[in-house]
Amino acid sequence: MQQGGSGPTHDQGPGPPFVMRKDEGMSAPLVAGDPSSDAIRRSALRRMRTVAVSLLLLAAAVYVATHGQDGFWGFVNAGAEASMVGAIADWFAVTALFKHPLGLPIPHTALVPKRKDDLGKGLEQFVGENFLQEDIIRERVLGVGIAERVGTWLAVPANAERVVTEGSEIAAVALGKVRDDHIEALVTEALVPRFREEPIAPLLGGLLSEALHDDLHHGLVDLVLEELHGWLIANPDTVHEVLGERAPWWAPDRLNEFVIDRAHVEMVRWIGEIRSNPEHRARRALDSMLGQLSEDLLTNAATQERAERLKDRVLDHPAVIATAISLWKALRKALLGSLDDPDGAVRRRLLVEVEVGSARLLSDADLRARLDRMAADAAVFAVERYGAELTAVIGHTIERWDGKEAARKIELHVGRDLQFIRINGTIVGGLVGVLIHTISVLIG
Repeated sequence: MQQGGSGPTHDQGPGPPFVMRKDEGMSAPLVAGDPSSDAIRRSALRRMRTVAVSLLLLAAAVYVATHGQDGFWGFVNAGAEASMVGAIADWFAVTALFKHPLGLPIPHTALVPKRKDDLGKGLEQFVGENFLQEDIIRERVLGVGIAERVGTWLAVPANAERVVTEGSEIAAVALGKVRDDHIEALVTEALVPRFREEPIAPLLGGLLSEALHDDLHHGLVDLVLEELHGWLIANPDTVHEVLGERAPWWAPDRLNEFVIDRAHVEMVRWIGEIRSNPEHRARRALDSMLGQLSEDLLTNAATQERAERLKDRVLDHPAVIATAISLWKALRKALLGSLDDPDGAVRRRLLVEVEVGSARLLSDADLRARLDRMAADAAVFAVERYGAELTAVIGHTIERWDGKEAARKIELHVGRDLQFIRINGTIVGGLVGVLIHTISVLIG
């Protein structure tokens, strides 16, 4: 008698089995299974089939040996007969899942090959309705205690060091992938058009107004005055040359030199007075001028228009892109140098932050609770947004499988357990047969 299922699964060598996809007409792997694991499953399936068939043959032998006898052997005969019926019925049921029993096209057999698409849809709906639900996902994520686990894991110095090392390596690789043309494209295609659309005058006016209100500009003014005063003292020849070019040609040279020397002295003295006196009239005049400029940038249409034209000229200048690339190169070089150095400032700071973060995770229950809720919210959001696409993978994948090969593969995974149905059917059938024969004897 043919055993239940489809017989030994085809052994196709060390590689995974290949089947025909319905939509391609070419061989494609059904499942990237492990050949060694498949061999173990195949061996276990054969053993269980052997046990099931052996019990059927034993029942048949007992039935033939006790046929026509009465008394105790009559009970044995009835039990053996019922065992054969149960074994054959369950063999038919198990076999009908994967193929036509004895090759006969009996209705409602070979269910997996025929209805694999429906089974896939049913499995897809089952997973979506029973697993990808908000309450289940939220309860599971909250029960895991992600924040506490992360804090405990990061509290181990070796793990914290590993996070910093691998994170630094990934960041270094990412920085190395950014080329100059990427920065140029970012500036020309994204930043510059956005800057053109954004009015610059209100922004400048607001910043200048806040700077004046907080006296932030005084530091810049002090710096400019200090540098200007030092330059005037260190470069008298340059001052003489610049002023001499504008001296009247008709005046005597000695007079021009006297006037220029006097002007240079007065400039040095005047700048020195402004530098040393925070309440100097020139400073107040500068404050007044900057205040008026901030007001005009916020309210005066003509000033705003001039600021926009200036902005456009600056954005059109080739130096903008060159400066952006230069700044990026300098920043990338500094970051790469610090990331590559195990004792660099960036790595040390990252390690400190990781250690501080892990300690806080372990000590702050409220923080852990907030992070766990955030993780649960993120998981629920992902399921609500992409759950249908996730479960659809099940149906789409099964639809691409060849029916017969899919049945063989599924049987290889679950067939061993299904053989217990045949074994149980043989045993239970025998017990029921003895019970029925006992009732018949008592009634008769």
